[in-house]
Amino acid sequence: MDYYEILEISKNANGDEIKKAYRKLALKYHPDQNQGDKKAEDRFKLINEAYQALSDPEKRTLYDRYGKEGLDSQGFRHYSNQNYEDIMDDLGSIFESVFGSSFSGHGRSQKRRKYSLDLETTITLNFNEAVFGASKDLNYSYKEPCKDCDGTGSKDKKTATCSKCSGRGQIFYRQGFMTFSQPCGNCNGSGEAVKNPCSKCKGRAFVEKEAGIKIDIPEGVDNDNRIRVAKKGNIDEYGNQGDLYVLVKVKEDDHFVRHNDDVYIEVPVFFTKAVLGETLKIPTLRGEKELKLPIGAKDKEQFTFQGEGISNVHTRRKGNFIVQIKLKYPKKLNEEQKELLKKLQDSFGYKNSHEGTGLESVFEKIKNWFN
Repeated sequence: MDYYEILEISKNANGDEIKKAYRKLALKYHPDQNQGDKKAEDRFKLINEAYQALSDPEKRTLYDRYGKEGLDSQGFRHYSNQNYEDIMDDLGSIFESVFGSSFSGHGRSQKRRKYSLDLETTITLNFNEAVFGASKDLNYSYKEPCKDCDGTGSKDKKTATCSKCSGRGQIFYRQGFMTFSQPCGNCNGSGEAVKNPCSKCKGRAFVEKEAGIKIDIPEGVDNDNRIRVAKKGNIDEYGNQGDLYVLVKVKEDDHFVRHNDDVYIEVPVFFTKAVLGETLKIPTLRGEKELKLPIGAKDKEQFTFQGEGISNVHTRRKGNFIVQIKLKYPKKLNEEQKELLKKLQDSFGYKNSHEGTGLESVFEKIKNWFN
C-alpha cells in the first residue's frame, strides 16, 4: 500500500495538490454518499490515513525515508486496529479540518453517544470447564438512558455545546511532530455540557442495571477467547442494544498443562521401571490409558497419544496428549540393595568407573598429556 497511489498523486506533489486530491477522493468515497458500501468505507479510511501522513511535513519526511514502518515506530495509528466508533470520530476530525464542521456526520447523528453499546465482562472457568464446555450463570451490569432526564444528564433536559472541545468530544494535542487525541474530560467525549446535573444519574445521562444470564461455554475455549452474546449489551436512547462480549479466563490445573490444543502431563517413573520397560497406567483427560515404556526409557522422554487432547473451539479437531516421564532414583540404599546393584552393574560388564562408557580413549589421551 502506497500513500501516494491512494491519493493518486506524484511523490513530488506539494501541499495544495495533496489537499486538492484528498478533497476530491474523500467526497467521492464519503460514507454518506456510499451507504452500505463496505469497499467505499474501507477506501475512505485509507484516503484519510494517507492524507494524515502526507499532509504533515514531518510525517511525510519520515514516510518517504522509511515507509509505513517508520511511522509505526513513532506510534502512528492505523485504522485497522481501532473499533468503528473511534475510526469514524478520528476521520470526522480530519474531514472537518478540510471541509468544515458541516460535513462531519459520516452517516451518523451529530450527537455522539455517551457510552459504547457493546460491553465486555469476564468469566473465570476451571480447567475442565474450558476443556469440556459448561453452562454458566453470569451476572453483569449494563447501561441504559436515565429516564428522569431522558438521557440528557440534565435536570431540565437541556444541554449546551461543551466549551472545552467545541462539541467535538475530543481534545487534540501534539508531542513532537505527532498529533494525538483523547476524549474530552469536561464532557466525557459527548461534546455536550450539562449545567444542571440530574440528581438520579449525577449528570452521566445513564444508569446502570444489574442483569443475569446463563451462557453456554463451548468445548475447547482458552484464555482470552471472547464469547459474543447478541443483544445483551448497553441500550441507547433510541432503544438500540449492543452485544455483550464475555472474556474467558481459565484457571491452571495442578497436573495438566495446556499448550493450544495439546495437553501435557509429567509422570514420575522409578528408574527400574524405565530400565525394565514396564507398562504404566496414565491418567488422561478422558480416562485411564496404558503406556508401554521402551527398555531403557530416558529422563524427560515424551510419548504422544494422538487425538487425545482438547477439541479445537473452531475446527473441533482434537489435539494430542503428551506424557513426559521424570525418572526417580532412591535417595538412600541399604547394604543389600547396594550389593544387588553392584552385581547388576558387573553383569553388564562395567568393571570400573570408566570401562564400557566409551570414554577409554579420552582417559588415555589425558594420561599422555602428562608423560
